[in-house]
Amino acid sequence: MAGYARKEHGFTGDLVLDEQSRSTWENVANAIPLIEDADLIKVVSNPLHAQRARLYLQHQRPDLASRLVRAADYRPGEWVLLKPLLAVHGLLALAKAKRALAVMARRGI
Repeated sequence: MAGYARKEHGFTGDLVLDEQSRSTWENVANAIPLIEDADLIKVVSNPLHAQRARLYLQHQRPDLASRLVRAADYRPGEWVLLKPLLAVHGLLALAKAKRALAVMARRGI
């Protein structure tokens, strides 16, 4: 994503890379200290992965989730042949994440 931001969009600002996380849950947790002071928060990824990250942020830090703003998650013409398969996979993963969060909520985690 860093290369994409720089090469495709000409971003020249500072970037902080998370090289510790092994899951979206961990990535959101590790990003919290970096976004705590932000007025607005935008999650940029493929549509369903971004939705999962927003869901995790809502669970981990509802106060920060209230600062979320929409991103251009869907771009027409992007990955045309793979998009249906990725959508099914992503929807299944999102449903699994929601079930896991519901279990955690019942357990008081």
